[in-house]
Amino acid sequence: MEFGPRRATVATQGADMEQQLDRPTWSRQIEFTLAGIGCAVGLGNVWRFPYLCYRSGGGAFLVPYLLMLVVLGIPLLYMELIVGQYTRRGPVHALATVCPLLKGVGIASVAISFIMCTYYNVVITWALFYLFSSFQAVLPWQNCNNTWNTPNCTNHATNSSYTSTASQEFFKYKMLEQTSGVDETGVVRWELLLLLFLAWILIYFCIFKGVKSTGKVVYFTALFPYVILIALLINNAQLPGALDGITFFIVPEWGKLLSVEVWVNAAAQIFNSIGIGFGSLMAMSSYNSFNNNVLKDTLTISIINSLTSILAGFVIFSAFGYMSHLQGIPVSDLAVDGPGLVFVLYPQAFANMPVAQLWAVMFFFMLLCLGLDSEFAMVEVMVTSLMDEFYQHLIQIFKRKELFVLAVCGAACLLGIPCVMQVGIYVFQLMDHYTAIVSIMFLAVFEVIAICWCYGVNRLSDNLEEMTGKRANIFFRLCWLIVAPVLITVILIFSIIQFKPARYGDYVFPPWAQAVGWVIAMGSIIWIPLGAVHTLWVLPGSFMQKLKLSVTPRASDGMSKMAYYERGGGDACPGIAVISSNIHLAEKPPIQTNL
Repeated sequence: MEFGPRRATVATQGADMEQQLDRPTWSRQIEFTLAGIGCAVGLGNVWRFPYLCYRSGGGAFLVPYLLMLVVLGIPLLYMELIVGQYTRRGPVHALATVCPLLKGVGIASVAISFIMCTYYNVVITWALFYLFSSFQAVLPWQNCNNTWNTPNCTNHATNSSYTSTASQEFFKYKMLEQTSGVDETGVVRWELLLLLFLAWILIYFCIFKGVKSTGKVVYFTALFPYVILIALLINNAQLPGALDGITFFIVPEWGKLLSVEVWVNAAAQIFNSIGIGFGSLMAMSSYNSFNNNVLKDTLTISIINSLTSILAGFVIFSAFGYMSHLQGIPVSDLAVDGPGLVFVLYPQAFANMPVAQLWAVMFFFMLLCLGLDSEFAMVEVMVTSLMDEFYQHLIQIFKRKELFVLAVCGAACLLGIPCVMQVGIYVFQLMDHYTAIVSIMFLAVFEVIAICWCYGVNRLSDNLEEMTGKRANIFFRLCWLIVAPVLITVILIFSIIQFKPARYGDYVFPPWAQAVGWVIAMGSIIWIPLGAVHTLWVLPGSFMQKLKLSVTPRASDGMSKMAYYERGGGDACPGIAVISSNIHLAEKPPIQTNL
């Protein structure tokens, strides 16, 4: 009775192995590097990073940010790229290979990437709305002579709480038409819905051919934003008051370093910006050639990502200085929040610049490019993971990979529709708070435990040596073994202690909405315990035997293949050593078997 299903299972595994061996690779290695830069460098570099700098005392934020880059960002990105390139699989299979007990971490990273891609594309939708609105003789947020403006609208920004600028009212009343709270859903904003469809069409045509199409697109989307950023910086630096803003950015307010929140925000920004725990770069590195120099890509992606954040900081803070000059108030008193930074304050700044339409078009086209390559990296995680796991079934159903990618994009598009309703800004803020802040630290902790402790630093170095001929140096081994796990655990604990419920401006979400937020967060986190329970359930033996096998690399995979081998299925898994009839794996199986 068991023989038929097992042979069918092995047939599927054989097909999966054949698909893995036939896995496409980047046409040129520079395409992966550019795709990695495009994935890491996104809207967060011109939105979240300047906002955190502003809120954390300007230059004081750069100290923990750069420290976290060196001891967390670079080592953990190096770790992810090694695992992805060596296993030649997406995060689900890669984590199941290195530590079956924590295979749920891989599933969780796919889940969090998919949740994020549903609402992240809404920011691209907003950028498209502003981009198309910029092709007018007078920018619609340049004055208060519009149908959507209120009597409290003012053409010149003030620090009064009773007035609002033309830019604020364009964002709130024209584009969003936002309701008073999450309890009032309103109707679908049809203009935004059509732009959401357009955004997903753009995403689809970027990734529908896999790395072959993505590799070509990133030459433009990853490089062109730098042309615009440099042009904006040159323009902004000549504006009155720009030096005050730049001074605020680079001169530290040292007292802020005593705040734990600043350090937690610095680590969270490194994770969100580079993409640690999201699985995007791990999935992309699985398409690398086996002998690719991983360290070179790691340093290139992480350093360029941080330099881009700092460059964007100069661009944004020079605009802050200009706005403070116009308003006659200090830079520290400007009203700045998350989305409002790039969709309210900055448009307000270049509305007063010469040739305002040109700078508006350039800025929002830059946001579009930055958003696109980060977005299709998140979608690629889902596509890669599902193709790795269910390749034969998906091909039977959809016939072509392109149609499956279309189905994934269509599903994500439908799930993003609540964000383009009048209540959309509240839905967006709720999802962003509980996904990008709450979930990612949990994932990071368990990913580091799975790879650095369960799989082991020595095995990781062995894999690196087989690929490149060189082992990881003592700095990376110490960071993997001690520094990263301890720091991430401490940050997670303080994040929990200092956790603040989601809010949007002065609006605090009601308890039921906070509960929905936790459900969203659990949509990714829950896979970690579920994966552990499933692994322990399917493994044979006593509980302690199950536990030992569950933290042995490739235990589940090796056992299923060995069961087939014992039943006469041939040399299905020659590299895995059998110690006894209980099918224990060697503590360190030969590394060739996974290729």
